[in-house]
Amino acid sequence: MQGSLSVERMCQLGRVSRAGYYRSLQEQSPVEEEMVVRSAVQEVVLEHRRRYGYRRVTPELRRRGLLVNHKRVARIMREDNLLAIGRRQFVVTTESGHGLEVALNLARRLKLTGINQLWVADITYIQLWSEFVFLAVVLDAYSRKVVGWELSRTMTSRLAITALERAIVERQPPLGLVHHSDRGVQYACKQYVALLEQHQMIASMSRPGNPYDNAKCESFMRTLKREEIYVTKYLDLEHLRSNLGEFIEQYYNRKRLHSALGYRSPEEFEQAMAEQNRELNPKVASLVCCQPWEKSSPGMLGNGTQTPSPSPDPNPLLGRAEEIL
Repeated sequence: MQGSLSVERMCQLGRVSRAGYYRSLQEQSPVEEEMVVRSAVQEVVLEHRRRYGYRRVTPELRRRGLLVNHKRVARIMREDNLLAIGRRQFVVTTESGHGLEVALNLARRLKLTGINQLWVADITYIQLWSEFVFLAVVLDAYSRKVVGWELSRTMTSRLAITALERAIVERQPPLGLVHHSDRGVQYACKQYVALLEQHQMIASMSRPGNPYDNAKCESFMRTLKREEIYVTKYLDLEHLRSNLGEFIEQYYNRKRLHSALGYRSPEEFEQAMAEQNRELNPKVASLVCCQPWEKSSPGMLGNGTQTPSPSPDPNPLLGRAEEIL
């Protein structure tokens, strides 16, 4: 019917929308339309290496001009055995049983208005054929974009520091950025605290036994393991490093649709917000004050919100943390 021309090209030549073309096709040739939709579903699923479930396949099809119901997409994926890879049990790896000082939890009170206001960091393990290795990541909480990461055979402070250093080089963040993590020893050690203070970042840490305070980073770790780690057999550490670079930088940041971002990729979301906020130019986040029954912190003024600003000692972590080798 269309020869060597794609549907998109035919619609351009005919000056009609792709959505209008598919509606007309469904009315005139329902069997052929069913095959077109099924083919498009298979193309999306295979393009994303079975990482997408029907919830993400549906908006991706709509972006391509196919207005289909999510129930229909789920049925086609089930019939064609294209359902996404299932989840595995989440394992906690944080070691917070140390005597180092920890920071107050500021992240849960922040109302973000743009990028580079709150970064979240975490470490997870990855099992290879004969060893365990460790991955440290830093995400921008506003856009969910991975801004820094590092892979190592040992879970030391150097692992976390390298990920943060790469994030700083990549983003060149403004003064007063809030850095949130769990209470792990890698984030509470003297070297990490010194790096935060050097760039005038404000430290924030999760409450004890509450991983939900760092939910955005935990969510990324689960996505990474479910969509990449658990479905790939790695030959060695370098093979893993190469695949992680491709997944994080080429796929997750640039292509993977995120439900919390209106089914846009992190980079697409950042570009859209940059255009939207070009005139408003928001540069700071709001810090919601304590409830009446909570003890107010010094510097919280009034009953509304305040804008955190850098101070001579912006980091609540003091220099008494022991050195982690």
